[in-house]
Amino acid sequence: MLDQIHLLAAVTVLGVLEQAYFFLQVIYARRAFGISPPKTSGPPEFERIFRAQVNSSEYFPIFLAILWPAGLFFHQGLAAALGVIYLCARYCYFMGYKASSSARLTPIYFSSGVLWILIAASAVGILHFFLSHYMGLNMLRLFTA
Repeated sequence: MLDQIHLLAAVTVLGVLEQAYFFLQVIYARRAFGISPPKTSGPPEFERIFRAQVNSSEYFPIFLAILWPAGLFFHQGLAAALGVIYLCARYCYFMGYKASSSARLTPIYFSSGVLWILIAASAVGILHFFLSHYMGLNMLRLFTA
């Protein structure tokens, strides 16, 4: 069983570490700009860092919710590779947003595309499972026949 989920688990832990890094960046920015919680406004530099962290946190549950079904029902290696690509794109998004609001656009579009691929892989994998498990249809056999 563990050999079927070890890559997904590693990407999940890597994602949690990335989220922790983003949280730390907000703490450092709060100190640098003298902004105490619960304030969320201040200089544009602080607000960009804060928004980048919040936006990344909002997408993280979506990422995890589709990473695991894609890996379990479609292909663990592909899902894990896409997961690493997504995390890299999110890091580029964060660093780009930190620099300027326009620098976030390319990475956010790219990471959204990766999410859509994971959604498609999840849907195909789950559909294949239901068709083979409940109806006895093997999609792979149907397409190669």
